[in-house]
Amino acid sequence: MNRILIAGGALLVVLLIVAGASLFTVSQIEQVLVVQFGEVVRPIEDPGLHAKLPVIQNIISLDKRLLAVELPGEEVILGDQRRLIVDTVTVFRITDPLRFYQAIGPISENIRGRLNSVVTGSLRRVMGTNKLLDVLSADRERIMTAIRGQVNTEMQNFGVTIVDVRIRRADLPQENTQAILSRMQSERQRIAAQARAEGAEASQRIKADAERDRTVLVADARATADNLRGEGEAEATHIYAQSFGQDPAFFSIWRTLQGYHDIFATGSARLVVSPNNDYLRYLQAPPAMPGQ
Repeated sequence: MNRILIAGGALLVVLLIVAGASLFTVSQIEQVLVVQFGEVVRPIEDPGLHAKLPVIQNIISLDKRLLAVELPGEEVILGDQRRLIVDTVTVFRITDPLRFYQAIGPISENIRGRLNSVVTGSLRRVMGTNKLLDVLSADRERIMTAIRGQVNTEMQNFGVTIVDVRIRRADLPQENTQAILSRMQSERQRIAAQARAEGAEASQRIKADAERDRTVLVADARATADNLRGEGEAEATHIYAQSFGQDPAFFSIWRTLQGYHDIFATGSARLVVSPNNDYLRYLQAPPAMPGQ
């Protein structure tokens, strides 16, 4: 009986050891390759409990999550022959574990060197056709989209999908910084001077147009006033002529009295005439009324 119990216990231990060597779990954040003698038997992407042959089969775990690689600064030459030191970060995911293992190996960190060369090459090609102002403006999104597309196309052969490529920092080389800043300042000053000159020209043109319009308006107003004045004087002369024709004696008296008003109204006029001058006759005696 004791021998049976011992044998049963030994068998149970052996079964537990075999089960422990045969069973394994795959988590939600990983994907597994079952390898036998260096050859991949099958990839496993579904999480849960799985089995393999003990001893002769091993498993290689690869991360399923988004991974990021920060690459060191690279000096690139732009389309306007300016130089920039660019730091990039690449976000990717392993989407084909079998191809990744065949191209890179079992260690995910080995992808860093391959990504460095691919991203650097694409960075130089795309940015070599763009100017500094493009990189520093909202047009950077278009540049990064082009770089991401090229990198993703090349990295598909390694079982990797590129999610994003971003420029973390873009600096001018230290020895060129001051010269480039001086050129940029000179360019801005030139643009500002041109804008001021165009503004002054527009101002002079507006003032000239306004002065011309004012001259025309004043001339038209004076011409209208002269016409109205001439018409008024002609109408007055006509009225005077009619009045004179109706009563010449009254008109003569009225004109004489109007002359007195024009001469003596201010109180400072002096008139030297003889006492018997006919012009002052109405000052000596009032004019006779008609019928007297």
